[in-house]
Amino acid sequence: MASSSRNNDDLTIPRTAINQVSKETLPNIWVTNDAWELVVDCCAEFIHLISSEANEICNKSEKKTISPEHVIQALESSGFSSCISEEFLQECKPVALQRRKASSHLENFGITEELLSWQQELFAKARQQQAELAQQEWLQMQQAAQ
Repeated sequence: MASSSRNNDDLTIPRTAINQVSKETLPNIWVTNDAWELVVDCCAEFIHLISSEANEICNKSEKKTISPEHVIQALESSGFSSCISEEFLQECKPVALQRRKASSHLENFGITEELLSWQQELFAKARQQQAELAQQEWLQMQQAAQ
């Protein structure tokens, strides 16, 4: 288990993420480096287990995207139903929404609403010009055919 996640860098979790979560949960605990490595490996293995199970459930329901319901079913079928509470689920929804808003393409690329509206105007003008050109070509073809 531990060696497989160390051999594949794609399956590791940033240690700082684990540190942050653990310090928020258990602020007065000191842990050795070996123990941290074990925790990181276990977290990666847990995420792999639940995501694989959720993917199987998703495929069985003939869906293409894993939904929160698939993850909940995966937790239940893997014996982690005690991790699921209605309070936790209600807390996750606003956090997920906030993350989606924070990672919007407009903000990532520094595009303001003003620039976006200007871009949309330019696209509209370009579409209009294309339509006019297409109409002129069509009229010329009609005239040539007569």
